[in-house]
This record gives sequence, structure tokens and C-alpha cells, in this order.
Amino acid sequence: MLEGQSILVSRALPSSCEEESKWAYMARQILESSSRKGPVEEPENGELGGDRVKRKKSLQYPHTRDTKEAEWLVHESNHRGGDGNYYDPNSLINPIGRDLTINCLLHLSRSDYGAVASVSRNFRSLIRHGELYKLRRQMRITEHWVYFSCNVLEWEAYDPYRGRWISLPRMPPIDCFMFSDKESLAVGTDLLVFGKEVNSYIVLRYSILTNSWSPGVVMNSPRCLFGSASFGEKAIIAGGTDAQGTILSSSELYNSETQTWTTLPSMNRARKMCSGVFMDGKFYVIGGMATNTEVLTCGEEYDLEKGSWRVIPNMSAGLNGASGAPPLVAVVNNELFAADYAEKEVRKYDKENNLWITLGRLPERSVSVNGWGLAFRACGERLIVIGGPRVAGGGMIELNSWIPNEGPPEWNMIASRHSGSFVYNCAVMGC
Repeated sequence: MLEGQSILVSRALPSSCEEESKWAYMARQILESSSRKGPVEEPENGELGGDRVKRKKSLQYPHTRDTKEAEWLVHESNHRGGDGNYYDPNSLINPIGRDLTINCLLHLSRSDYGAVASVSRNFRSLIRHGELYKLRRQMRITEHWVYFSCNVLEWEAYDPYRGRWISLPRMPPIDCFMFSDKESLAVGTDLLVFGKEVNSYIVLRYSILTNSWSPGVVMNSPRCLFGSASFGEKAIIAGGTDAQGTILSSSELYNSETQTWTTLPSMNRARKMCSGVFMDGKFYVIGGMATNTEVLTCGEEYDLEKGSWRVIPNMSAGLNGASGAPPLVAVVNNELFAADYAEKEVRKYDKENNLWITLGRLPERSVSVNGWGLAFRACGERLIVIGGPRVAGGGMIELNSWIPNEGPPEWNMIASRHSGSFVYNCAVMGC
């Protein structure tokens, strides 16, 4: 029902003196050549355009292993580049044709797509229609960016592959939405933020294709305080409460390409303030509250092929309390991890024995209020903890990362900046 797990294939970024991959180097050279032959058009909006961002030490971004086609492409471009007989206004880069141009661009970092969109109207249309991202998903080329909000109606993103901070446009100022509980979910090329407007729920949708906010599609059974997780262009939400405060057991699947919600079978237990993850091709709901005082320690597994739920007793014992945040859980390489915010420890789930093993400590400077204000997410092959110390005159936000291995966590601070230190919402977008 869903596509296979995305993988991250890495290489060193050209921020050092190391040689770029032939795909990326060839793509940039051709783009530069194309832009010199005609007028350059600036994209209309921010994330795709401009580079008004701060840069720090970067991680790595995807590429492909095979360079034979790239070498042939360079050869063909050199030998056919000046022949006017090959002109086709829809070919993007005329000497090599549309298909080969796209095949080349797929292997650029999506950080470069702003420059791509500025080359011409055809390139801008290619980026904004999302065609490249669909093809990247099919080829399992994925970059994960972190999106989070530390101030009401304000969101920012961090690109760990280029070490860039990106400020998103401010959300529309809807009074009730500003002060209600909000949930966030990144799926496909969209960031969805769920909130309340008077007596009903609404959804705001941010698209990286247009760098803008717009009204999103409301669920079949609108809710908040639910568990959710995404997998490529699809996502599942489960549980939560409706506008009357009723705790729900229902669940729904969202397709970001069609912007549609499909009702799924209900869970065995109604629950709110739960968490959701995908692991081993299945969707899991972990923890939550059955009432305002009853903490659930069972989890539930949804098998997408069978279309049924299975209860897992004691799956979330000790991960959340009646007054605390939902369980802070994340999956890396099909292994489930949790942040115990009470003990400030990292735990790993033993699937065979249905128990949690303590691995080590969380970053010392990441503080929370019973788990609130702290984000614990998977970002590709890494676990990310987002939070920071409260300091006089404002807050400091810090991003710490660790690649899980056999040893205890060794956290590396990959980015920091002055901001609100309380994380209201956080989502990781992989595309």
C-alpha cells in the first residue's frame, strides 16, 4: 500500500576541497551554461530561491553510484551543444533533451533547486510542479530537513546537508488557531499544521514548492492530540479528541499528492496524546491517555496489507505520564528509540522481548517541562534532539544529533541559534 522505506545515500559536500560527484558537477556546469545563454528569472518565493540563510558545518546529501551515464551525457553535451537543429522549447537543456536533463537534476541536493528554478520558466515549472520530488521518491533519493516552531505562527527549517537556517513565511494570523493545541505533520512536500478555529478544526498547509501557506484539507473526522507518522507521500493519523472532547479510536490515511483523507479501521482502544511511528512497513501507535487520568501502556500495530490492528501490551510503560507530553519516540533504520524526559535518558525498544533498554543520556542542555518543549525526531540515519537552555534575555535553540550504534549516545551539536527555547511543534520532511 505504501512504498518501500526511503534510504539515504551520502557523499561529502563540496564545502571542503573534495571533488564533487560527476553527476552534481556536470549538472551545475550545464545549468550555468544555460543561464549564460539567456535571461535569468528569479523565482517568486523564498525556499526555492535566494540564499539568504546562515551556513554551518554540513552533513552529506544523496547521489547515485553509477557515473557512466553522466560521462556519456557530458560527452554528448560537448559535441552537440551548439547545433541549432536540436532546439526544442520544452527540452529544458536543449542539446541533451528533457529526460536526460531531469535524470541529471535528480542527483543534485534539493538545496540547489532554487538555482535551478531561476534558470528559466521551464525550470521553474519543473520544480514547482513537484515532478523532481516524485522521481526522487521512486529512486529512493531522500534528504531530510527539520521544520520546527519556537514562536507562535513562526516556523523555521534547518537543512543539515548545507548547514542552512531557512525562515518560512509567517502563518496566517487566525486568533483561535494561535492559542489552541496544534499538531504538525510533514508528508511529501507539504507541512501540515492542525489547529482549532472557534468550534471547528482547521488545517494549514505549507508547500515547499511555492514557499507559501494555504488552507489544507480537513480530515473526515477532525481532531487534535492524535498520533501520526508519514511515509513518503502518505501519512496515517490515529486517536485524538474531537471538538466536543470525545476521545477517539478512529484513524485515517492521507495522500499528499491527491490531498485526500481515507478512513481506516478503528483501533482497539480509544486514546489521545499518543505518538505514531512507521517501523518494518507497519504503523504503530504508542502510549496515550484513555481518559484525563488513565495512562495507557499498551501500543497498537496497524498492518497496512491486512487492514487490521493488533494490541501490544506494555509497549509504552514508563514513557509518558498523566501530566506529561506524549511519548517522545523515533525510528531509525527500523529500530525504535525513545527519550525518557523524566530521567533524561535514551532508550531502545527490544522488539522480540517487548521491553525498553536504556542506552545512555540525552543532551544535558536540552530542557523540557514534563517533556513539553523538547523535540525528539529521526532525521534520516540520525536521531535529532531539539531544545535548549533558557537564558536571560531570550532563549537558545540547539540541534543535537547522534547516529545510533552499539555504544551509548554521543551527541554532536550540529546547529544553534538565538530563538525561543520551547519547541511547540516539530516535523522532519524527507524528499
